[in-house]
Amino acid sequence: MQIPYELALGWRYTRAGRATRRNGFISFISGVSMLGIALGVAALIIVLSVMNGFQKEVRDRMLSVVSHIEIFAPQGAALPDPARTLAEAKQNPNVVGAAPFVAAQALLARGEDMKGALVRGIDPALEGAVTDLAATNEQVLQQLVPGEFRVVLGGELARSLGVRAGDAVTLIAPAGQVTPAGVVPRLKQMTVAGTFDSGHYEYDSALVLLHHEDAQRIFRLEGPTGVRLKLKDLHQAREVAQQLAGSLSGQLLIRDWTQQNRTWFAAVQLEKRMMFIILTLIVAVAAFNLVSTLVMTVTDKRADIAILRTLGASPKSIMGIFVVQGAMVGVIGTAVGLLLGLGVAFNIDVIVPAIERALNASFLPKDIYLISKMPSEPQSSDILPIGVISLVLAFVATLYPSWRASRVNPAEALRYE
Repeated sequence: MQIPYELALGWRYTRAGRATRRNGFISFISGVSMLGIALGVAALIIVLSVMNGFQKEVRDRMLSVVSHIEIFAPQGAALPDPARTLAEAKQNPNVVGAAPFVAAQALLARGEDMKGALVRGIDPALEGAVTDLAATNEQVLQQLVPGEFRVVLGGELARSLGVRAGDAVTLIAPAGQVTPAGVVPRLKQMTVAGTFDSGHYEYDSALVLLHHEDAQRIFRLEGPTGVRLKLKDLHQAREVAQQLAGSLSGQLLIRDWTQQNRTWFAAVQLEKRMMFIILTLIVAVAAFNLVSTLVMTVTDKRADIAILRTLGASPKSIMGIFVVQGAMVGVIGTAVGLLLGLGVAFNIDVIVPAIERALNASFLPKDIYLISKMPSEPQSSDILPIGVISLVLAFVATLYPSWRASRVNPAEALRYE
């Protein structure tokens, strides 16, 4: 099969100048444009992969404490029929675990120290089916026996109160008892059974776990306030929540994990979008360097263009030659950038420690950051748009110089040859 001469000449012009001094500078500029595109594409892939990695790490630590979906009664009241709600929720094929819970807010006191706390009453036998935290702290949670009023505290909360396993703390419920002397807050002395560390400061500094029957007695509830669910696929939480809203009996509220941390996820997505735009400008600058490269090439090849025109080449064919030349630079630069970016993104757990050892430095000190290793998660939803945008920018950059080449007058170009 015969290759179109536009493609053959475009590829020849792309390689031109490597062995001749006359066109060496043009070839150098072309190489710089190709390198700029490759570095821009690689930087985009690496940065977005690292951001995806950090988002996944934080999300996983968050979901070790938070369930995928919560079903609860309005105004913090007890569920009218917890058993029926559990049974109906488990009928959904996407639900793999369910457990009742009691959610309330209170104060936790130790001597003169007092901290606000998010109290969660759980069933230790079922909690492991809905959260990873319960599965990894099973021995500690098994000490939550109904009637003994024991609590498990977040590590940061325990450290701020200066307590450890076996110490006594006082739980103060917000609703008090009405007595002849006035409203007296309800106090209950609890024994610390242990602590947990989820890696998420918000929960480690405020969460208090106790048996749901003890929580019902303290807060004077007739039963659990809600049901927590775990799904096969956490990304389907919103769709499953909508399905449950139409299948559950009673006036119940449903909230998935994306709604519980909507502000944080929105901030991360906005940051990713802005980083994508900023780094895309680097690719755009490199791509539009092709304009100067092709303009110089057109000026240098005026005689060649004139000869081709006299031999019968159409302006469209002349334009196609230089479009191919610029597109080749864009394709090669994008391909090299993809290989370089993916190579670094998939091996960042090896590259970063090697750089830290070489520089004798630590980019993520363990005593400062919760995540001490550089995470990375390349996603096709990021990589494909990067490649397409790079190729489109390179193609657009070739249009004006190629159009100028097609407008060259053969008689004028050959006047001084």
